[in-house]
Amino acid sequence: MVAEKLKIGDTIGVIAPSEPIIKERKESMLKGIKIFEDMGFKTKLSKNIYNNEHGYSASIKSKANDINDMFSDKEVKAIISAVGGDNSFNMLGLIDYENIKKNPKIICGYSDATNYLEAIYAKTGLITYHHGEVVDLVRKIEKDFHLGQFKKVLVDGKLGNVDHNKPYKCLKEGCAKGIIVGGNLPSIVTLLNTEYCPDFNDKILFLEVYSRSTDFSLADRYLGVLKYHGVFDKIKGLWIGHYHADTDDIKIEDVFMNNLKEYDFPILKCDDFGHDCENIVIPIGSKVKLDATNLNVEILSEK
Repeated sequence: MVAEKLKIGDTIGVIAPSEPIIKERKESMLKGIKIFEDMGFKTKLSKNIYNNEHGYSASIKSKANDINDMFSDKEVKAIISAVGGDNSFNMLGLIDYENIKKNPKIICGYSDATNYLEAIYAKTGLITYHHGEVVDLVRKIEKDFHLGQFKKVLVDGKLGNVDHNKPYKCLKEGCAKGIIVGGNLPSIVTLLNTEYCPDFNDKILFLEVYSRSTDFSLADRYLGVLKYHGVFDKIKGLWIGHYHADTDDIKIEDVFMNNLKEYDFPILKCDDFGHDCENIVIPIGSKVKLDATNLNVEILSEK
């Protein structure tokens, strides 16, 4: 199931199902909203976006209500996460998935948003989109690339070869086709063995790791969890995103390869999705071709 693409002049709904919008986050969010408005879009804040009932977060009910209301709101044509965090997982059971099936819309985010992007795809079949959050826009160095990707995919409906902002690297040669799923590594681990987890059979998996919350050692553990749950026995290819704490001595790709030596699926590394970088748009649930040998990913179809 694919939602209609955006048109200039459409209304974008902004939600915050993870960390609360307080202090400097509010200022960054409002600046990010201004960027979307300067592109020609209208914006609408969710009813509970400033709620912080628990002192560290809005309530589970408030967060879920905001997602449900945005999908019901006929004025809103797309939904974007304002900021990341750690606890959007807790509200997955309160999302009205039947309502989403009746009112399919673009929904995008990344990081902790992986939880509800993957849950919505798993429960409804709706294509969801891995892309940056509203507060990120004021920190992007190359805004033209980041916002250009938003327009190309979510407005113009671009398919085909994924644009490269930085060079790609082949970690294991090969080429594979399949449906793409994934996102933030700890969030994918959180979804394991729940009804909200994607089916990994014959999938192309993409993963990114946030260096400020997940160091090399913790990333190693999370990869071990996926390994012992059989995830890497099921997938057909792996695409690894940006990690900001790479050094000359150790890189995130080394941590991945330490865990994946025995597998023969193609593995591709890039710096074009994840934290602290400009993001391409990855349609979760679309059919892709991952060609690690020739350093390319192609979006074949969103249907």
